[in-house]
Amino acid sequence: MAKGKDVRVRVFLECAGCNRNDINKELPGISRYITQKSRHNTPNRLELRKFCRYCRTYTIHGEIKK
Repeated sequence: MAKGKDVRVRVFLECAGCNRNDINKELPGISRYITQKSRHNTPNRLELRKFCRYCRTYTIHGEIKK
């Protein structure tokens, strides 16, 4: 089977609350999760509420391209 034809794909979820372009060095990093989704059932970008250890609260984690 070709690599691009898989039904289930691995996606990366990144915290929307952590500011990626922040120059402030006090922030330790960006919260990321790895999960899988079905291309047929969820063709749009995935957004889930997950715990961000840097924000110390539950925030929206959106799918990013990796």
